[in-house]
Amino acid sequence: MSTVTQQPVPESGGLAPDTAVTPTRGAGARKLPIILGVLTVLLAVVLLRSSHSGSTTFQLAVDSDFVQLPDIVVPSGPTAWVMVVVCLALTAEALRRMLARSRQPLWIPIAFAVAWMVGFLSWAAADGTILVVSLLGGAVALAIPLVFGALGGVLGERAGVVNIAIEGQLLLGAFAAAIAASTTGSPWAGLVAAAVAGALVALVLGLFAITYFVDQVIVGVVLNVLVLGLTNFMFRQVLTPNAETLNSPDRFQRLPIPILGDIPLIGPILFRQTPLVYVLYVVVALVAYALYRTRWGLRVRAVGEHPKAADTVGIKVNRTRYRTILLAGLIAGMGGAYYSLVSVSQFNREMTGGAGYIALAAVIFGKWDPIRATLAALLFGFASNLQGVLSAIGSPVPSQFMLMLPYLVTIFAVAGLVGRSRPPAADGVPYRQQ
Repeated sequence: MSTVTQQPVPESGGLAPDTAVTPTRGAGARKLPIILGVLTVLLAVVLLRSSHSGSTTFQLAVDSDFVQLPDIVVPSGPTAWVMVVVCLALTAEALRRMLARSRQPLWIPIAFAVAWMVGFLSWAAADGTILVVSLLGGAVALAIPLVFGALGGVLGERAGVVNIAIEGQLLLGAFAAAIAASTTGSPWAGLVAAAVAGALVALVLGLFAITYFVDQVIVGVVLNVLVLGLTNFMFRQVLTPNAETLNSPDRFQRLPIPILGDIPLIGPILFRQTPLVYVLYVVVALVAYALYRTRWGLRVRAVGEHPKAADTVGIKVNRTRYRTILLAGLIAGMGGAYYSLVSVSQFNREMTGGAGYIALAAVIFGKWDPIRATLAALLFGFASNLQGVLSAIGSPVPSQFMLMLPYLVTIFAVAGLVGRSRPPAADGVPYRQQ
């Protein structure tokens, strides 16, 4: 078995960050100027149709920071138009690089996103105040189940199993977390129960998809419907009549980290969160390290790309897939605990609201990489929290637009900014040992 780590495995989809396709190379490089141009025109049209006067305040500090950063007050209309000009310049640079057939650096779409958002917020929050800490800190909190679900999806598909059942794992995790935390009085017990519930759904998925070779997408969809019906039935028949004893869990409270939590801007966003967020930081780091820097990670990626080649060097393909999908279920299940132990202190029917499918979009957006999938999930969290922030300050932006924004961003990103997204070669393909 020791020879496995010494033999490079050919890859079609990229098995490590340094070998993955650059996000703005190839087809993505050709589409990037078009996407940026369309977004710039949209922002300019919005400004032309509804110009706002007054000023916008960006508040960067909270009272407990070591150093109080000053508020940034900008004129709403002029700032928005300056950002339009910046976006045009970045679009022109992307077009120049496309015509010269040179590589598109990653800083172009990143700088464009920042400039576009500053211009949009300057216009949308005219005569109002944007609490930057609340905006970004809330985005991190709302992205918790999406990140856990996306990590579960990345692990499953890296091993060759399409994990459509993330929605079911999140929902059953929320249900189990509420009952366990209510009966024991400890939210940590609820978190463990949520992980076990997610693994249980993954076990059923593995049984049909890996052992009996049933179509993985169909099994995943059926499991989602099964869990939905099961939790709805149990909610009506068990939780509702016994709400005080079975559906009144203690919530995770915010736990600021000393010193780190007092760092200006960064501290309140990252280090004044609930313990579940800190668990998430550890899980993301462990998954990223294990997938690319350990023998276990090499085996997982090998069975997802070339299971027959992996089998010839002694790797038990289906056993590896089982273990990986169970681990993926554990991680996704922990994301379900957010709904009943952080968001609200009880379980409600269908409370995940399709978050598992959004997590799947983050997996594709992130090109089956744990770090990129995490960033994609954070984007969804940011868009969701932005809707609430703009509503609170009375922004004229329709709430329906804010609800569809993350989905539009994902479509644009998958279609253009990230180039061609290719799953592992054996993703969704059952392995029959010869």
